[in-house]
Amino acid sequence: MTRQTDHPQRVLIIAGGLTHERDVSVRSGRRVASTLHHLGHKVCVCDLDSELLTGIEDFQPDVIWPLIHGSLGEDGSLQGLLENLDIPFVGSNSAQAMMATNKPTAKSLVGSSGLNTPGWVTLPQQLFRQVGASGVLDSLDQTMHYPAIVKPADGGSALGLSKVTSAEELRLALVDAFAYGERVMIENFVEGTEVAVSVLDLENGPTALPPIEIVTDDGRYDYDARYTTDSTEYFVPARLDQEVLDHAQETALEIHALLGLRHLSRIDVIVDPAGTVWFIDANVAPGMTDTSLFPQAADAQDSFSAVCDRIVHFVASDL
Repeated sequence: MTRQTDHPQRVLIIAGGLTHERDVSVRSGRRVASTLHHLGHKVCVCDLDSELLTGIEDFQPDVIWPLIHGSLGEDGSLQGLLENLDIPFVGSNSAQAMMATNKPTAKSLVGSSGLNTPGWVTLPQQLFRQVGASGVLDSLDQTMHYPAIVKPADGGSALGLSKVTSAEELRLALVDAFAYGERVMIENFVEGTEVAVSVLDLENGPTALPPIEIVTDDGRYDYDARYTTDSTEYFVPARLDQEVLDHAQETALEIHALLGLRHLSRIDVIVDPAGTVWFIDANVAPGMTDTSLFPQAADAQDSFSAVCDRIVHFVASDL
């Protein structure tokens, strides 16, 4: 039986929205709502639509937990709105969310600090329109080293992500990635173990949860591998030497602090065969579905329900 919290809070969860990740957001919202309800909190779930502000005013929450994944939910837009409402909310503030969610900006900050991140180039769709697709592609052909990773410069859930090994695959991958955003990033491929390190940043400061190793059939942890198949395997903690695990956690904590994130985050890295940790991505609104990584890490450290309870109480008291 789930223990009820001693001091119930009124928690409004924002889930849904009109992004490509709506389904994941809805599932995340339902899971967190169910968890908090069983803990004894008063919970209301609202969509990101024209009824949101009315719903907030009617419910009068102590805490808002935004679980919109992608674009407006993670780029600082929704966070800016919530800051204007002056209601405590879970997650990073608007400025830090904007920096972390923009992959090239986050990689630039991380790389400038001396940490490892694969080399990359960012290409806006407008460049292809003005210069001409054939000219840009010919230029890329002269400098590309395969394999490479192609993905939207913003967004999450690995939508539009492809691993390419040839110029022809690159062209197809760019078309796919541009379907999810106006800017695409081409990143050097690093061979190694894909690891996610979740960070919990509450009353005792940032702490890294157990690193999770992700193993897929084809080596690509894309949207299908995350949410639509059962072929992905997770190992908690990751099957790495303790020294490497410690280094991955330390790196995640350093990046969390460097980007100014708060409450919770998920830092995705690749650990190469030499044990070097390479920063890939920072997530300011980690998924909370049954197959999402943050809940798995929380369960390995304590329990997902206990972590949710701690988050709500900390945010409610952090006035």
